[in-house]
Amino acid sequence: MSLKKNILALREKKAIVQKGGGDEAIEKQVAMGKLTARDRILAILDKNSFHEYDLFVVHEERNFGMDKKVLAGDGVITGTGTVYGAPICIYAQDFTVMGGSLGLKHARKITKIMDLALKLQVPCIGINDSGGARIQEGIGALAGYGEIFYRNTMASGVIPQISVILGPCAGGAVYSPALTDFVFVVENISKMFITGPNVIESVLGEKISQEDLGGARVHAEITGNAHFYASSEQECFEQIKQLIRFIPWNNTQKAKSFEPKPPKVKKNIENIIPSDPKQPYDVREVISVLVDDSEFLEIHELFAQNIVVGFGRMNGETVGFVANQPMYLAGVLDCDSSDKAARFIRYCDAFNIPIVTLEDMPGYLPGVDQEHAGVIRHGAKVLYAYSEATVPKITVILRKAYGGGYIAMNSRHLGADFVFSWPSAEIAVMGPEGAANIIFKKEIMEAEDQDAMRQLKVQEYIDKFANPYVAASKGYIDGVIEPSETRSILLHALAISNKKIDDRPTKKHGIPPF
Repeated sequence: MSLKKNILALREKKAIVQKGGGDEAIEKQVAMGKLTARDRILAILDKNSFHEYDLFVVHEERNFGMDKKVLAGDGVITGTGTVYGAPICIYAQDFTVMGGSLGLKHARKITKIMDLALKLQVPCIGINDSGGARIQEGIGALAGYGEIFYRNTMASGVIPQISVILGPCAGGAVYSPALTDFVFVVENISKMFITGPNVIESVLGEKISQEDLGGARVHAEITGNAHFYASSEQECFEQIKQLIRFIPWNNTQKAKSFEPKPPKVKKNIENIIPSDPKQPYDVREVISVLVDDSEFLEIHELFAQNIVVGFGRMNGETVGFVANQPMYLAGVLDCDSSDKAARFIRYCDAFNIPIVTLEDMPGYLPGVDQEHAGVIRHGAKVLYAYSEATVPKITVILRKAYGGGYIAMNSRHLGADFVFSWPSAEIAVMGPEGAANIIFKKEIMEAEDQDAMRQLKVQEYIDKFANPYVAASKGYIDGVIEPSETRSILLHALAISNKKIDDRPTKKHGIPPF
């Protein structure tokens, strides 16, 4: 056969395989409000940048009628491309091919592109849309999952790993996204659960919908398994692109620098925080007047909202922000917010992203529920993450810093490089009211006007202890600053700590309170 005929045959073969499960299956996919696997990849990557590999891989199973099934690309598309010019490895499960079910060859295509990402030191994006393990392949499918999980773990902290849930992701399949750095979900499309509704009904007698069991909102708000929530696939893809612009390609580099820009929001920072310490405010407003162009990419926005984490830029460089959110539960730390903060801190540390902490919190959330849920163990994760981190770490105490919360939020005692405080900050073992009731109990009880005496003693406690100057006198904070100075002082602190060296004891690894 001539070369020309061979080329024509190749084109014909490619056209057939690239149609996945065929026109009817594609129509069904579109009718469900979902893009095809190939269209998803093309929507994420820069135009004309996608290069596909292993297009003609086929399964080797011969039992249960599989010898008669020719599965296009074995149900998964893999390749490389770019996002805003940044190199990316990517794969997408194709639900039109046998429900995107995972067999051994399907898994090997995924692990091959994961291996390539690790070798090339570039991010890896995985699009999950699968009915789960291919039952006809039995143990081969389970082996495939195990090989994926192993690579997720080996790549962790080395290259960014992004999971996109755009369909069902059930059973063993859910553990790969859980092992990755960022998980994206889309309303009415994403489904994640270990045990499906049918099994739950047959075993427990409980009827529950897929959406209520493991829909996008559930994982974005309740479980914390999802970091980004979108109302459409296109919105999800834009979120992925925005994230890629903030993070580095691998752990040996820093994120790409951009042209420095002043904050777009011109609000007076001194007017954001109320003078009444009991009044809430949105800490994201503080972030908006600190970061370049007021651009802030929040992570885990809907989960554990009493703490805010995410990426901004200062002087064109990516910075990770961890901030107590007084709008929710007064900004206390609890089990979920501790997990959220600790995980983000460790991500920033792994990928050379400086951390700025904005503190305003009355401590850890008290109560039987939290104690029984393990708030001690969860809360210790924050202490561990901050202590372990070697990137530049800067804290600004905006208002309250009480008790264990003061220590936990990147205090000098956990190795912060710089700690600054606004003059209105209250730094103490506990709040003035509670402290006064304990310390001055006798005087208050014996007073003719107990309320007046209590207020007098509360003010005495504030003057003596609940202010930033006691901590400043001991060197625990580096400066009491005016709110209007915050951005310029942060810019300076970040610039001079850019090349810091923070040695740690030689060890295989620590044992965090998982």
